Amino acid sequence: MTRPLLVLRPEPGAAATAARVRALGLVPIVAPLFRIVPLAWEMPERPCDAILMTSANAARALDEKVDRRAPVYAVGAATAAAAREAGFTTVTVGRGDVAQAVKRAAADGIGSLLHLTGTDRTGFDPDGVRVEVRAIYAAEAIPPRPAFGDALEQGAVALLHSARAARRFRELAGPAHRIAAISPAVRAAAGGGWEAAVAADRPTDDALLAAAARLCQ
Repeated sequence: MTRPLLVLRPEPGAAATAARVRALGLVPIVAPLFRIVPLAWEMPERPCDAILMTSANAARALDEKVDRRAPVYAVGAATAAAAREAGFTTVTVGRGDVAQAVKRAAADGIGSLLHLTGTDRTGFDPDGVRVEVRAIYAAEAIPPRPAFGDALEQGAVALLHSARAARRFRELAGPAHRIAAISPAVRAAAGGGWEAAVAADRPTDDALLAAAARLCQ
């Protein structure tokens, strides 16, 4: 039996992941545990040289306060694509690591970054760059869909895109399941006792699905 993959991330990211799952010849079951809610926020008083985006959700939550001519440093291809869709034209794409993105900005002579992020975020070394953090969206917990229980009954492999999702999945389902985490840090947040658990070797959707596919058999 080939196990399905349980997609828990919020929309529209859930639909994008589900499409990648189908492209691999596997079966997705979409049951988000959160929804993205834009927040009211204010620009910092001191201007910044560039914008740091660590999630595509930040680009989607933006209003008109931010000048689309500002350069953007995005942690990965998906975030960069969302930034371009939001109207930004100068986008530098990182390798999925916020520390690497900040280091690249510093090497480019950027002295200050406006970090547009969610309320649930991970700290990082600013590498000498002044960083102004603004939470512009929140991932709000929602009740699981009926598909969530169906997926567990089918022995689905849960895809964990964040530490918060890892903790909530454990609370809802318990550890008697198989999980695939997008990074070792997210894997650690899930705790122990799982039937099987793997972490992606890079914090990208493609790497996560490659790791998860090994648990589907």
